[in-house]
Formats: sequence, structure tokens, C-alpha cells
Amino acid sequence: MTDAGKISEGSPYDVVVIGAGPVGENVADRARAAGLTTAVVESELVGGECSYWACMPSKALLRPVVARADARRVPGLSAAVRGPLDVGAVLAKRDEETSHWKDDGQVAWLESVGADVYRGTGRLTGPREVTVTAPDGTEHRLTARHAVAVSTGTRAVVPALPGIEEARPWTSREATSAKEAPARLVVVGGGVVGVEMATAWQALGSEVTLLIRGGGLLPKMEPFAGELVADVLTEAGATIRTGVSVTAVHRPAPDGPVTVDLDDGGRVEADEILFATGRAPRTDDLGLETVGLEPGSWLTVDDSCLVEGTDWLYAVGDVNHRALLTHQGKYQARIAGAAIAARAAKDPVDTAPWGAHAATADHAAVPQVVFTDPEAASVGLTLAEAERAGHRVRAVDYDLASVAGSGLYADGYRGRARMIVDLDREILLGVTFVGPGIGELLHSATVAVAGEVPIARLWHAVPAYPTISEVWLRLLETLRG
Repeated sequence: MTDAGKISEGSPYDVVVIGAGPVGENVADRARAAGLTTAVVESELVGGECSYWACMPSKALLRPVVARADARRVPGLSAAVRGPLDVGAVLAKRDEETSHWKDDGQVAWLESVGADVYRGTGRLTGPREVTVTAPDGTEHRLTARHAVAVSTGTRAVVPALPGIEEARPWTSREATSAKEAPARLVVVGGGVVGVEMATAWQALGSEVTLLIRGGGLLPKMEPFAGELVADVLTEAGATIRTGVSVTAVHRPAPDGPVTVDLDDGGRVEADEILFATGRAPRTDDLGLETVGLEPGSWLTVDDSCLVEGTDWLYAVGDVNHRALLTHQGKYQARIAGAAIAARAAKDPVDTAPWGAHAATADHAAVPQVVFTDPEAASVGLTLAEAERAGHRVRAVDYDLASVAGSGLYADGYRGRARMIVDLDREILLGVTFVGPGIGELLHSATVAVAGEVPIARLWHAVPAYPTISEVWLRLLETLRG
């Protein structure tokens, strides 16, 4: 690792990246691959939120939950998996996947691609200038010849409710890193974090209550996805209450239970409370005011991830509010890295839709898998989104339980598939699946949507029999009528 204390003020680089999560790492990798000197600044752990408090630990917690649920639906195997999960083993695997919250391996990888790593808080102190405050308080000024890329991500938002500080609520970080299962857990919020953590901790022994302000789970997906996830969560023992809001929380004793007041006059008592109620950009202490931008704001960018009104500042990943997903941020990083390199070399920049320097998929083909039981997955537009956008569309649905492969996958299989067909262009605008084992179906849908594959050509993409992927043929047959 670079010894920041030995770097003189004004150390020049071609590119300076603030934030060394997966997005910042990928920007640095692409810049170095193009021969640009690159510095990366990180205030916490190299590898970022995804590696230590989000994607990796949450999926490590969920994998045995979903595997057990699937096994319980297979004759000849179901009786062998009726017991509880080994919570200690699950948490140990989670700790292994996070490298025990140590980033040596990720630092070594960044150094292997030729990036210099600076520990400390990076702030803009003018155009193309970043000042790093090291842990010992010393400051080091870095300059960028071509670009500064902000990849600082987001933080969890906790509402300013009466009693919130004393209650010491969980956010996604505490939920994914907890050392034991609380006896009773209240989860506030029905989005992806809320339902995944409710699924994990309920299966690990917690009595879970989900409090939802709206009418159902997973509100950004097709309604049937959240409905089926809610059904199975309820059957597993969780309590789901919709149409309620938290008005106050109380934890009079530091080690005692927390009481949650609701707007309908009700109360819920638990041992821990998780707020999964949104994210905010980590830009409040970034020095945006020194370059004419608003501290704490989302950074608006064009399709090459160049911040509007600048020719040197890029915002990549969650911080630009385009698609708050690790894989989408890494995609943006590849696009932005290529654009930075092209502009540095004064080569043509192709920002036309689906061009080499345009993150078009952020608008048209964002894939996401929710790792609950059952899994929910989608790419592109929902029916409501397509109609609001003015497209002339048809939603084509199919019962996944009617596919031969699903019957082999599990007894009592429940699931559904939907494709949104653009009737004028005869392509797919979106696809949604919900059901056990459907996460791996999503990339075929992503290729169809991103590739704008004509319906007539999809007929020639023959699904193997007997797999759940045969739903593609059934959807096309249903469309044809």
C-alpha cells in the first residue's frame, strides 16, 4: 500500500477515485488498463458496502435458508431437513464471506492492477483536486489531470422519530453483521433489504414482524411478486402488517426490549428493530461546495457518468441515483472508465444509446434478484411503468407450476412469470419471475431485453427440456394464442 505520509502535496495522477467499493475498484481497473495513473481513496474498508455489510453477508445468510426450503419440497429429502438451521455455522460462513471484515485481499487486488491506495477521507478542494485526511490527521493533496470519480455510495436512512437515538436501531449494516439472532425482530420497510433480512432472521430463529407503510412487499416489482413472497413468509411464521407507520420507539433500558408505537394506536415489542426505509448519498462531507455543487445531494450525470456541468467530475454507482445495485454500479464503472480513457486520449466518445460510452442499461434493462423464499427477479419495465411511459404493451403471464421442470424441482411448486411485450416494436420491455430457483433464469431475460431480441427470433431460442426455462416457450405460446 502507498504510504500516504510520504506523498508530497500536489501529487499528480491521471485519475483520482474517491471510494474503493466494487464500483470504485472497477473505475480504477479500467483506468489503469488504459494506461492512466490512478489513485484510490478509501475511508473505511476497501471493498465497500457490498463486500462487508450488504450483498455478500446477506446472501451468505440467505443461502442456507433458501436451500433448506427447496430441500423440504423434494420427496426423499424433505424428512432429512426438518430440523433447525445450525445458526453458528451460518454465521461463521457469513464471517468467512466478509473476510472477517478485513480488507487485505481487496487492497492486494487493487495494488496488483497498479492503483495507489490512500487510507483516509477524500474531499474535493477544487476542480480536479482531492485532499485526503489520513487517520492520523495529516492531509495530502492529490491532483487529477483528467478525471475525479466519486464512488462513495449511500448510507441507510433512519427516520427522525421520538426515541430513535436511545433505541439504537439496526440498519442494513447491523442486520447483516449481527452476532446472534434476536428473539424478536421488528423490520420496518417492505423493500429488498426488509424482505431479505426478514427471511434470513426468521429462519435463523427470530420471531419477525414486518411493518409496511404501503400495501405490500417489493413495491417496485410486479404486484404478484411481493404477494407470493408475503404468503410464504407468513406461512414460515412471520407477521406482516401493511398500511401502518411507526410514530415513536422506546428503549428505556439500554439492554432491554424496544417498544414500537404505530399510527393506528397499536404497539409492538421486540428485542431489536431494523429500519430498512431508504438510502441517502454519501456526499455531505465530500467538498461538493468547492466545485459549485450541493453537499448531500445526489449527483446528476449523463450516460457516460459525467456530472452535469463539468468536464472532469464523474459520479459512478449508487451516488448518482440511477440504479442502486452493485452489479449496475460496476457496469457504470466499466462505461465511465472507458469514457475517461477515450476523453484522455482525445478519441471519439460514443454516447449514443447502447454505445461503448453510454450506460443505457440503467434506463432499459436493470436486472435484480431478491433472494427470498421464493426468489423474485425482474429486468426492464413493469406493466405499470411501461404504460406510464406511453408504450402500447401487453402483459403475458404464465403459471410456473405448469412447467414440467418446476414439478421436478419441487413438490407444490408455486410461481409466476410475466413478460411485457411492446406491440409496436415486437420486442420485450420487461420480464418478471417469482418462484423457487428462478434467479438463474434472469440473465436470459436480461439478454432478451437489453438485446431487443425480436419476438420472431425468440421462437428460435429453444429451451432445454425439462427445465424451468421452458417457461419461455410457454410465454410465447400464450402470446400467440
